[in-house]
Amino acid sequence: MNQAVGVVLLSHSEELASGAAELVAQIGAVNVPVAVAGGDAKGGLGTSYHRIQEALEAADRGVGLVVPPDLGSAVLMTRTVLEDHPHHDAVIVDAPFVEGAIAAAVAAAGGADLATVLASAEKARSVRKF
Repeated sequence: MNQAVGVVLLSHSEELASGAAELVAQIGAVNVPVAVAGGDAKGGLGTSYHRIQEALEAADRGVGLVVPPDLGSAVLMTRTVLEDHPHHDAVIVDAPFVEGAIAAAVAAAGGADLATVLASAEKARSVRKF
């Protein structure tokens, strides 16, 4: 099987990011490289330049990365990391954190390319829950 698009779960909370990763694993996306960048450098709420950098490296298999962030400042930190350490195929996705992560992982597990994985995550914005 070809390499799957990677997913980097970026949250201000390490527990939230880890919980989302657990959900992704439980839906059967075990062949999808998933990395977590949650919390600040001291384990508190916030973001960490180095945690984001490490997560991008860990999930990168050369076919693209989708990065669903939880809040706006996570976007800013990720953009800074990507400016300093480019991953030209990494895309920060404007999608709900959990729903976008699940949609991206399902698409990636099915062998979708980066554009399709990104579109799947973005569609999660409009999916009604009831």
